[in-house]
Amino acid sequence: MTAVARDQMPGAVGISRLSVYDSLAPDGLFGGTPHMHLTCSEGYVVTAGEGHVQTLSGEGYRETPLRTGTVAWFPPGTIHRLVNEGGLQIVVVMQNSGLPEAGDAVLTFPPDVLADPAAYAEAATLPEGGAPGTDLGAAFRRRDLAVTGFLALRESGPDGLAAFQAAAARLVAPKLPGWRERWERGALRVALETGRQIDALAAGDASHLGAGGINVLPAPSEHGRHGMCGLLDTYHATAA
Repeated sequence: MTAVARDQMPGAVGISRLSVYDSLAPDGLFGGTPHMHLTCSEGYVVTAGEGHVQTLSGEGYRETPLRTGTVAWFPPGTIHRLVNEGGLQIVVVMQNSGLPEAGDAVLTFPPDVLADPAAYAEAATLPEGGAPGTDLGAAFRRRDLAVTGFLALRESGPDGLAAFQAAAARLVAPKLPGWRERWERGALRVALETGRQIDALAAGDASHLGAGGINVLPAPSEHGRHGMCGLLDTYHATAA
């Protein structure tokens, strides 16, 4: 039986600690950058503070309160924006570790920016990828542009949402071969291994249990990266 790499997180997910931005956006709210994932579900475990998450999807527009102890999650296609009402901190769990890092997110910039891949890349890219110590103002300018687009999108109805989704799909199309490779090395490999383990147990073979053990990440690999929603403490559990 082929063993799954011991450095994979359970289910090949990714985790990070998030301190949601507390700077003012154009609509007078404090918080992060609205965006949408195309292939990855996302989950929140609220560890401190309070706020809410604004979502826009086929269900329409919603505001979901977030308090210490709240767990919330949503599938691909859900536009989401975190709003900080005081000290909001979250552990973020991302499906398909490796895909979000490879660009599985499209920000809600205005349509003219979304229609031009070069303009989108310029607006979305932070100095040195948002490395700690770089210009935090760039992250806020990116956030403000996405909030402007989000506010208009929220009023545009189902046709506007469908147009945004189509534009997002066009933007990420060149990345899809790389995404498939990452998915095959990560989440797919882990899921298939579970099937092999079930088959082995059904056949009376428990040899994979001999590979048990524990992995530990005693601290984040990086503190304070400028993310879309706030300052990120990231854990690099796998090179996928």
